[in-house]
Amino acid sequence: MHGPASPGWLLVALCAATGAYCLLRMRSPVEEQRRAAGGEALMGFGMAAMAVPAAVFTQPAWAWPLYAGVFGAAAVRALWGARTSPHHLHHLVGASAMVYMSVSMALSPGTHHHAHGGSGVPLVTGVLLLYFAGYVLLTGARLVPAPVGRQDAQSTQGTVATGGGHPGWGDRPELARACRLSMGMAMVAMLLTM
Repeated sequence: MHGPASPGWLLVALCAATGAYCLLRMRSPVEEQRRAAGGEALMGFGMAAMAVPAAVFTQPAWAWPLYAGVFGAAAVRALWGARTSPHHLHHLVGASAMVYMSVSMALSPGTHHHAHGGSGVPLVTGVLLLYFAGYVLLTGARLVPAPVGRQDAQSTQGTVATGGGHPGWGDRPELARACRLSMGMAMVAMLLTM
């Protein structure tokens, strides 16, 4: 993506760390959580690869169509999964946004010249920015601690869902939300640099 090197490396680190945590979440005993974590790991690592500053490494011309193909397949999988779970609709929007950014970068004449901005269709970029900004605000609000009585009921539900005891790192709902929040913020940053 276009943009200065220092924030670009921070974005790469955030996305790679999120992808690594999502791989850890794939060890969950709950099948739906494993599937969601796999898709989110793909998004995290894909976003990290796309966010490498152009001043340091210029993506080869074949990389952008490859990203579009991989995320296009992820979008189709998310569309199929949306039949049973509405959460997959967010995955569909995220994967579609990655396809959009990949195609925009492949068609951008600035891809090889390290130019800033000018990629993509402003209306589509704006709609995606509004969606992900809203998603970040909503997810961030959900991470705010609940009142004590309500928090105890929620922690009991999490314990029951994972089969008793303390949930493992892969089954912590607040960490999964934080993971999704960081990817949403990264998506906003990537869209802003187009």
